[in-house]
Amino acid sequence: MSDEAFLKTSDYYFDLPEELIAQDPLMQRDECRLLVVDRRTGETQHRHFRDILEYLDPGDALILNDTRVIPARLLGVKEDTGANAEILLLKRLTDDTWETLVRPGKKLRPGARVVFGDGILRAEILDVMEEGNRRVRFEYEGIFEEVLDRLGEMPLPPYITHKLQDPSMYQTVYAKFDGSAAAPTAGLHFTQELLHEVEEKGVKIGYVTLHVGLGTFRPVKVDNVLEHHMHTEWYNVPPETAKLIHDVKAAGHRVICVGTTSCRTVESAADENGEVRAGADNTSIFIYPGYRFKVMDGLITNFHLPESTLVMLVSAFAGRDHVLSAYDEAIKEKYRFFSFGDACFFV
Repeated sequence: MSDEAFLKTSDYYFDLPEELIAQDPLMQRDECRLLVVDRRTGETQHRHFRDILEYLDPGDALILNDTRVIPARLLGVKEDTGANAEILLLKRLTDDTWETLVRPGKKLRPGARVVFGDGILRAEILDVMEEGNRRVRFEYEGIFEEVLDRLGEMPLPPYITHKLQDPSMYQTVYAKFDGSAAAPTAGLHFTQELLHEVEEKGVKIGYVTLHVGLGTFRPVKVDNVLEHHMHTEWYNVPPETAKLIHDVKAAGHRVICVGTTSCRTVESAADENGEVRAGADNTSIFIYPGYRFKVMDGLITNFHLPESTLVMLVSAFAGRDHVLSAYDEAIKEKYRFFSFGDACFFV
């Protein structure tokens, strides 16, 4: 049966023991395990992430997402009752208004006001948006980013219950542009030293920016994959990265994306001939089996949630059966899963 036939959400289910969900990052980023998967045969090799060098060839391009996670989780109280309230920043709409997630939703209706940090920051719920998100306007003195750095917390995914001791461990070492509500986690495994060795080998490095939204973690709630509505994210492809991809492809070398966000960016920016256009735009691209990749030749990524759009994306690239077989093997070998977990290289 072709992959195009697997369009039920349940086709992407696998049973994951809870103890394999990584709760803390490794202190040495590149010491995590790496499962290398041949996407044509399904054959696997068990390595460590620093061994990635052996699988990269001179002339290849590695595409990294240089977005930076903002301390987007704000804990405050309702102005009128003093009850606890939480606002999670998703997307900046204007200087002082944001699309957000709020808790408790039933208490934070339009007109409600929330106070943070003894009044250093105040918020008013303006209206309810699609999927229950809230449009919120903030009031403060000074520079919003500085207020946020002072009051905000890192917005770790809901499956991580441990408190993050060092917030820098939820940033890539090359993070540059503020705007994400979640880290592009495949990039967390790179150190500056490893990136230097990559370049020393003759592999080109290109950067794109995609600000990751929390829609990444939303479960697919429909039975038919085609009925799932993807969230929208902002991306930018610099001219030098578009040129790099063109030149690498023209020379017959590979474009390897670090993470599903880099993949979604280059595939969104490419025309039907695989030519990547420079510039900024929004994307709600949904990649699932049947999709024909225009740019990406290899994918470095973490292990994803069952029935998630990310497992579907990887399955579109490497084949559902190969992906689920690799995941089964990773579970047997007790690999660590999700944001702080181990990595896969589908090549």
